[in-house]
Amino acid sequence: MPSEQYYDIYRSGKRKHAQTFKEIYEPVFLDTLPFPTLNSTLIAALENQLELLDIKPLKQTLAQGAAVITNEKLKEVVQILLDAGYNSSQAKEQLEAYQVWGGDKKGHVKFTGYYTPTLQVRHEPDSTYRYPFYRKPDSWEGPLPTRRQIDGEGALDSLGLEIAYAADPVDVYYTHLQGSAMVEFVDTKEAYLLVYEGSNKMPYKSIEYYLTNESGLGVEDVSIYGIKRLIRQQPHLRDSVLLINPSYSFFQLKKQAVIGAGQVPLTPEISVAVDKRYFPLGATLLVAVPVFDKKGEMLHHEFRIMLAQDVGGAIRGPGHIDIYSGTGQEGQRMAGNRMHYGMVWLLLPKSNSN
Repeated sequence: MPSEQYYDIYRSGKRKHAQTFKEIYEPVFLDTLPFPTLNSTLIAALENQLELLDIKPLKQTLAQGAAVITNEKLKEVVQILLDAGYNSSQAKEQLEAYQVWGGDKKGHVKFTGYYTPTLQVRHEPDSTYRYPFYRKPDSWEGPLPTRRQIDGEGALDSLGLEIAYAADPVDVYYTHLQGSAMVEFVDTKEAYLLVYEGSNKMPYKSIEYYLTNESGLGVEDVSIYGIKRLIRQQPHLRDSVLLINPSYSFFQLKKQAVIGAGQVPLTPEISVAVDKRYFPLGATLLVAVPVFDKKGEMLHHEFRIMLAQDVGGAIRGPGHIDIYSGTGQEGQRMAGNRMHYGMVWLLLPKSNSN
């Protein structure tokens, strides 16, 4: 079972009296940190991680602070954990840890969650299912249109790019953010994975930030549920909220498991989306994850092994990690509750184990 650690913390999960780091990654003694026991789910995810490092190898040495990262080192960490099996003490003896300085240079990393929605859709629109998902235009001169131009002004209408129609534009919006969705066609009963095919390359703007700081609406609950409730109760706000974000995603339909940018299946509560400039795909991380109660109140930190297997348009810098929370309503619930701070250590093999 994962190990717990009780720090003197604020409600956000940030530690009181945290010291400022000198470098992006600073070495720490792994002996001073709890280390979780491996289980069968993590072992299977580590096997996927080895495959990822073959499919998407780190091609150049990445030097971040005191950490020098190569593809060979990333593979060796995974192999050490797999060889140790359930003997976490054996693995710990062969590894060293580097703590990232987070978003405030005091080691605090914000943890959010993402999930794979499960949606009902139709091949052709009707009075209920009328909000489209589009595939990416093959030939388009100049910059691709913004969300407002696509959804508000019909910039892609009549081009035959629609691949499915959903009943709720908010579901469409959050699928754009999540990057994929399991879809079932109500007209044919076929099931597919809606897979991210690229974006319009416009900058992402958070509708949560807009509602909290710019809209003047006094919105306090900006979870997925809260925003859905707001738009359901005040439908006239829908466009003014959703179209604030100019970024737009395109999709394709595939018969496959949910995979991330690393091209391997994602494992709930283990796979994370990262900014690969700081956490390369294939990195193995020791993570002090925020644990919260049913009301979303922060309780303590729990140490887990997590694997960098995905990226996200909203994940920028060394101070933010997005935990894959699974599919459907349970995945949405878990993802929607995450908005706290923890800590992250990059695991590398001890220099004398090379």
